[in-house]
Amino acid sequence: MSSQSRITIEEFYRLTEAELPLMAYLNVDLVKLDPVETILRARCEEASLRPGGTVAGPVMMALADAAFFAVIMANIGMVKLAVTTNLSINFLRKPGPGDLNCHAGILKLGKRLAVCEARLYSGEFGRDEPVAHATGTYSIPPS
Repeated sequence: MSSQSRITIEEFYRLTEAELPLMAYLNVDLVKLDPVETILRARCEEASLRPGGTVAGPVMMALADAAFFAVIMANIGMVKLAVTTNLSINFLRKPGPGDLNCHAGILKLGKRLAVCEARLYSGEFGRDEPVAHATGTYSIPPS
């Protein structure tokens, strides 16, 4: 994996604005776009919560999936039709409302599949204690 991203942050934002509007709805910001580690932040406000005052699982899953998409684009360039084929998440701690940071990287990048890993952190627990851990596989279309 190269240390140089194959797309810019601006290109990623243009892509998501045009074709993945869920990112804006979930208040997701791209903090770092890098082939080794990409970081997305979700501002989890009242609409992101479930009963009990914790961030809803689907919000955390969507954040991890968006981070996987971003880190894959950083590695292979603008391949819009790379799609999720599997996503698994373990919820480790109960995050309250506030920002969630998702740190994603690639475990294996092949010609047709990319296997990714992400750790989600809440401001209340800090960088040492993830609130969730996710893995995902993306299918990469033939070029």
